Amino acid sequence: MALIEVEDLWYGYRPGHDVLRAINLQIEAGEYLALIGQNGAGKTTLAKHFNGLYKPTRGAVRVAGIDTRSAGVAQFATRVGYCYQNPDHQIFQGTIEEEVAFGPRNLGLEQAEVEERVAEALGAVGLLARRKQEPWFVGKGERQRIAVASVLAMRPQAIVLDEPTTGLDWRGAREMLALVDRLNREGHTIIVITHDMRLVAEHARRVVALCQGQVLIDAPPAEAFA
Repeated sequence: MALIEVEDLWYGYRPGHDVLRAINLQIEAGEYLALIGQNGAGKTTLAKHFNGLYKPTRGAVRVAGIDTRSAGVAQFATRVGYCYQNPDHQIFQGTIEEEVAFGPRNLGLEQAEVEERVAEALGAVGLLARRKQEPWFVGKGERQRIAVASVLAMRPQAIVLDEPTTGLDWRGAREMLALVDRLNREGHTIIVITHDMRLVAEHARRVVALCQGQVLIDAPPAEAFA
């Protein structure tokens, strides 16, 4: 059974205006998939179906065998984590550790378990020593890593990253991609929404290209670029 199954998915923000049309897709555990396409192709809309943020107008999306229409978003938070393009849309707590602790606390975990997850997640992104700092006074790259740590603390099987290198300098982008590569090697399924074709060519192992709400290409990078 695939981790994420998309079956004849149609979705529109209002009747008669479909953004996604007849999409069929299976994403297996451990994949590194790049979701590409022009602005307005439906990339982010599709990705927000993977954790139940959006529900299909028609068709079905199943995560670990669970139909997203039959369960709340919270049920999928430990299955598929979502990192927004702008980390400032996620960050709102006064310290880095409080930001990362927010999700696990909402799961109702004991304090000891919350602290363990925070330390584990911040260690994974190299920010454990800065846990007491305010997130607003670190650089964009560090805020991106805080957002990733907040998702990792939920221990999801898959992580969706929306334009993870946007706004980063060369060094920051390389550090972020090295982190994402390592998370994939450690077993996380990675889904990257991106316009960065070098990222796709050098890191992804599968490319899904959308055009006007439909899948245009689903292939390994070399075949997709050819």
